[in-house]
Amino acid sequence: MPSKFLSIFKPLCRIMPEVKQPDREVSFKEKFFWTAIVLVIYLFMSQIPVFGVDTSGGVDPFFWLRVILASNRGSLTELGIGPIVTAGLIMQLLQGSKLIKVDLTSPEDRALFTGTQKVMAIALTIFQIIAYLLAGAFGQNLTPDRITFIFLQLLASGIIIILLDEVIQKGWGIGSGVSLFIAAGVAGQILWSAFSFLPATYPNPNADLIPNNGDETIVQMIGDDPNKGLMRGAIIAFFQSLTWGDAGASFFRPGGLPTMFGVIVTAVIFFIVVYVETIKVEIPLQYTGYRGFGAKYPIKLMYVSNIPVILAQALYANVLFFGQLIAGPNSALRAQATGNPVFTFLLDLIGTVNPEANTQNMFNNGLIYYLTPPRGLEAVGLDPVRAIIYFVIFLVLCVYFGQIWVDVSGLAPRDIAQQILDSGMSIPGFRNSAKPIERILKRYIPTLTILCGIIVAVLAFTADAFDALGSGTGILLTVGIMHNYAEQISKEAAAEQYPALRGFLGLD
Repeated sequence: MPSKFLSIFKPLCRIMPEVKQPDREVSFKEKFFWTAIVLVIYLFMSQIPVFGVDTSGGVDPFFWLRVILASNRGSLTELGIGPIVTAGLIMQLLQGSKLIKVDLTSPEDRALFTGTQKVMAIALTIFQIIAYLLAGAFGQNLTPDRITFIFLQLLASGIIIILLDEVIQKGWGIGSGVSLFIAAGVAGQILWSAFSFLPATYPNPNADLIPNNGDETIVQMIGDDPNKGLMRGAIIAFFQSLTWGDAGASFFRPGGLPTMFGVIVTAVIFFIVVYVETIKVEIPLQYTGYRGFGAKYPIKLMYVSNIPVILAQALYANVLFFGQLIAGPNSALRAQATGNPVFTFLLDLIGTVNPEANTQNMFNNGLIYYLTPPRGLEAVGLDPVRAIIYFVIFLVLCVYFGQIWVDVSGLAPRDIAQQILDSGMSIPGFRNSAKPIERILKRYIPTLTILCGIIVAVLAFTADAFDALGSGTGILLTVGIMHNYAEQISKEAAAEQYPALRGFLGLD
């Protein structure tokens, strides 16, 4: 019997657009085909601009959300996977904290649970579009017909993205649509930074600020590097510099351009993450009803994977966003504070925005400034106090979110102990009861959860501090997703060759 909360959404679930569950066994080649089609459609949508949206100049208040949400500014993927992820987290937290009762082994409850999640995702899509419009993310002084047209475009694209994810989730594809979109976005960003043939451009620090419509200021940009004329891509610039006999020119470049140093750091972080993903503790198990038959329960060092860094970065990004709305140069409160020194002081205490940052939501002072990650060794060296404060807060949040996630997502020792018992297994030498298994798991899981939070925090901060391509969070997400995809593809390939192994591999 579904909970009253889920029953409220039952009429809405019936009218939601839905992808039909496959009524046959989908082959590995067909799953690969549909996965590729879904990815191509999403990438195509990310290049189609939203008609009526003005993204020229000005800061991007959602810059720090782009990696997590796989979104592209001014395109049909402006919202990215934000509504899907948010709806999924809300439903996961409600279920894990026992606020709603749902039996996921029941087809009826499971269908209602996923249907409610879809309704919530569409509702969040509508809410986020309205919030973006009110925040002025699509331009100022929009006419009613233009607002309506932008709203309809983003609502339609949001529903399409939800259905694309559902195509893969229902079994037509491999893995998860959300993970696929994130990995593709970060991989594209890394490839663009490494191999772009566009001329390198960066702010000219000696140029005067030029008025723009009397409201904003933009920094005069210069085209090719005045010294060498290197291209934007770090690897392309490296080979260019070799032809001129000055390889060092591509390792440290001004204006936040990608460097070979960043390429090396990205590769090092990549291999470190791959290595720690393989470290695990194995607990011996035996089948209760069959003597002599045993197995091992693996507990990975990265027990909660990248969840802590995702939640911490999402919190940071939202704080930065609301800080921009409250204390940004174009906020209504900032305009009302003119002539009021006390009000101005309070807003400046929250944060002040650097007007030269025309593509990123960069604070150069105030409390929010210490929540922005320092990008590059130069930024760390100029203000080491800010780097230390950011890292300490980030580390504490990652450890805390990791522990919370274990409790609400069914990864706690008591939950794992019950799962082991339900599978008909026990630990040799101990009673066939949940309590002794739970005591043994408590020796490992809490410690591994803390270690996982510390590791992902250190890796993400190091990648940002050494200016790795993409971002620290992006690299962690991409490596974790690629590792999971490699395991999933191996299972699918094995099941394709030996169909009897499908149940053993957990594919049924």
